[in-house]
Amino acid sequence: MAVGWTRCLRMLMVIAFAAVAAATPARAITILRDPDIENALKQLSAPLIRAAGLSQDQISLLVVRDSSLNAFVFDSAHVLIHSGLILRMESASELQAVVAHELAHIANGHIPRRLANQRSAGEATRFGLLMALAVGAATGDAGAAAGVAAGSASSAQRVFFSHTRAEEASADQTALRYLSQAGVDPKAMAILLQRFLGQEVLSAARQDPYVRSHPLTRDRIRAVQGYAAAYSDGSDASTEAGRWFNRARAKLGAFIQSPSQTLRTIAKDDSSDIAVMRRAIAYHRLPDRNRAFAEIRRLANRLPNDPYVHELRGQILLESGQTEAAVQAYARAARLKPDNALILAGHGRALLALDTRSSRTEALRLLERAYSWDSQDPRLLRDLAVAYARNGQKGMASVATAERYALVGDLRSAGIHAARALEMLPQGSPGWNRARDMLNAAKSAG
Repeated sequence: MAVGWTRCLRMLMVIAFAAVAAATPARAITILRDPDIENALKQLSAPLIRAAGLSQDQISLLVVRDSSLNAFVFDSAHVLIHSGLILRMESASELQAVVAHELAHIANGHIPRRLANQRSAGEATRFGLLMALAVGAATGDAGAAAGVAAGSASSAQRVFFSHTRAEEASADQTALRYLSQAGVDPKAMAILLQRFLGQEVLSAARQDPYVRSHPLTRDRIRAVQGYAAAYSDGSDASTEAGRWFNRARAKLGAFIQSPSQTLRTIAKDDSSDIAVMRRAIAYHRLPDRNRAFAEIRRLANRLPNDPYVHELRGQILLESGQTEAAVQAYARAARLKPDNALILAGHGRALLALDTRSSRTEALRLLERAYSWDSQDPRLLRDLAVAYARNGQKGMASVATAERYALVGDLRSAGIHAARALEMLPQGSPGWNRARDMLNAAKSAG
């Protein structure tokens, strides 16, 4: 039953994605996937999710590569935050205020209500497209972020998720309560809104998207300040949150800003863990292999039980051609964090690069396990197809390839590979069923 529903949902998302892929404008959104950054966001959001009465397993926070300031929700399970917003925040509590506000939109039922009021086929299709984007479509571009995932959608489609002023007022009050219950000073929300003060007098083309999708007025700011004063007790559980925030912001900046900019902003005498990590990433992207290796080895020696440090070390080594060392680094990360799909996928990718008989077998095992947790990642599907092919499972390789093409909107190619898979796999087998569903999706969208 659960397997069937998962497959059905995947097909619905694929159909919606492909239906608008041809009309997608050049400006796209890119979802950045990195296990370390996602873990930091999970740690920051956990007390807020509990305060909202939601499940930690239900909510995913994803980072969009965009220099503008924005954050938005598009269903009851996904919050997207622009990289520009994270990099502009000066404290964990400000970022938590953003998250609390978006969670309030979910908990208050604003998303289903908006969908109920806008039932046209075009709007439903756009929603499906964004759902497909939310799961993350990996590109493999090392210059963007560790384990980058990407997908495309019109930035104009985000208007679909704009909020009314009444919804904003409701979300403000609810979010302030979440912050207070989580031990975060609610005054952070007032500070956050001050950052957008003056945006409404700008033309729409010059405004940050947050202002267009979250109506901002001086009355709203005054109301938030009043609510914050009422909720605030002067406490702010920021020590641990600050550590996660600083780490996420530092790593994100190191991957998307220029290496020279990163190195310029690190004091020469700064030997903190975050400074060492930023140097390692910057040197890797220059590239300056020897310095990158030295810095990441230094960090791994300091933090031997940190899975995300070893994952980063594995990435740097693999992308530098040090395959055996990369396999060892990823294996260490996987032992420390065996339930992380992105880490397992990286380990499988390194084993594929090693390309021995035993490594091919182990790579397939790990990639299949990662797929069971994150089945909508084209980068993983690409690696999985290679692993199947190298292990003599050509039919399953075609299935994975068909799913990868579908997720990037190329249903014509998806249909070709799905039809090929149906010819090679036993009728009624799990792979045959996936291929049949994919072929039906291609025909329905075509």
